[in-house]
Amino acid sequence: MARKVSVETRRELLEVVGERYRGGTRDEKPRILDEFVAVTGYHRKHAIRLFKAGSAEGGAIRRSRLRLYDEAVREALVVLWEASDRVCGKRLKPLLPLLVALERHGHLMLESTVRVRVLSASAATLDRSLRGTRAAISGQRTRPRAIPAVRRSVPVRTFADWEEPLPGDMEADLVSHGGESAAGSFVHTLTLTDVASGWTECVALVVRDGALVVAALEGVRTSMPFPLRSLDTDNGGEFMNETVTAYCSQHGISFTRSRPYRKNDQAWVEQKNGAVVRRLVGYRRLEGLAAAEALSRLYAASRLFVNFFQPSFKLASKTRLGAKVCKIYHPPETPYAKLLASASVTDEMKERLRAVAVQLDPLRLLEEIRAVQHHLAELAAGLTPHLAPRHDGNLESFLTGLAAAWRQGEVRATHRTEPRPARDWRTRKDPFETVWPRVRAWLEASPDCIGRELFERLRAEQPAVFPDGQLRTLQRRVREWRHAAARSLVFASPPDAA
Repeated sequence: MARKVSVETRRELLEVVGERYRGGTRDEKPRILDEFVAVTGYHRKHAIRLFKAGSAEGGAIRRSRLRLYDEAVREALVVLWEASDRVCGKRLKPLLPLLVALERHGHLMLESTVRVRVLSASAATLDRSLRGTRAAISGQRTRPRAIPAVRRSVPVRTFADWEEPLPGDMEADLVSHGGESAAGSFVHTLTLTDVASGWTECVALVVRDGALVVAALEGVRTSMPFPLRSLDTDNGGEFMNETVTAYCSQHGISFTRSRPYRKNDQAWVEQKNGAVVRRLVGYRRLEGLAAAEALSRLYAASRLFVNFFQPSFKLASKTRLGAKVCKIYHPPETPYAKLLASASVTDEMKERLRAVAVQLDPLRLLEEIRAVQHHLAELAAGLTPHLAPRHDGNLESFLTGLAAAWRQGEVRATHRTEPRPARDWRTRKDPFETVWPRVRAWLEASPDCIGRELFERLRAEQPAVFPDGQLRTLQRRVREWRHAAARSLVFASPPDAA
């Protein structure tokens, strides 16, 4: 079956092939007609009529249809829709015969023609007629937003279009550091991820701007171990502008975009947004040149630590068996190891990568990352600290602290939360406040008595005062008293009377 072509393509073919057909000989016309029918899928007789008419519409005069559901019908539908408490068209359709009965009560007066058309309207017609009214109520746009010309010129690439990517085929995204508010100006991170190897580059941007994106791309291209072949971004204005498209066109970079609201089309860079950027920086608000400079220093150390010392998984295959999805992954490797195993990377670049890897100290990189994270946490808290300079001194203190770092909980200062104050107050009245002296006397007389026995004695003395749910409260009070009594034996201090 011939592949269907668009209407515009058919019209262009008709203009070009039609001239050949009308000027062709008796023997040439059948061959031209066969080719045109095979490409467009038209019936042979219809194609002949189009060639003779000389237009895509066959010379026919298009007559506009008479509007069946006019303004009077729409006004009546609005009244009936309001009377039904604004239900949808599918629910409104069976209600129309009942609502038209409002005429008996004098609430509605419809002409016979309008009444017939209202009752004959389908559910889809009802929704279409009421679309403008609903949009006016909700404040939505009644017409779709126009797509900018730049975005129309950039082709779409989905997640399934990455067949066998080479090093240099990258996805890009922008991560905002606005905290809980998107108001004002704040720092952004430009994340670029190589689809083939997972090599990740992060660049701090003071503001969200297309010119800064181009400057960041220019700097990244000189530091990556492979040329930038293609760039796939989302539909944000920082990417969909003439500055970025002109830069990619000038340097031979294939520029594509994802589908709107389809984040899975950029699954590789979205994963790195969380595993690299958010893991390092967190979710607090960062703004100003000081924060951008600190982020640049953080990314200078993290790019080496992540790309040379952080293995990552890559999906090899995915099979669906009913409701179960079976995923098979390649053995985890660092982006550095994947580049060394790639045949697309030159031997000279592999030697340069090996030379860099030999000189790297992961412990020193981690110390630098922790220091800058502490500085960023202070900046996010509103302080103005001084960022300590890099030092190449002894790492014994940092190495010693790693053994006991787990005792402190979260070691990344950018992810630490404010400690909650110790709770030293009660939320409800103590049910044993009046009887506790008696219970304490029972415990002193018989220290081996358990909480349940004491609770039963209390209920025997005061029936219907202590429900079953208060047993656990009494057991906690008894346990606290035992701890205080044990402490008094050790430190020779009387137990707390509480």
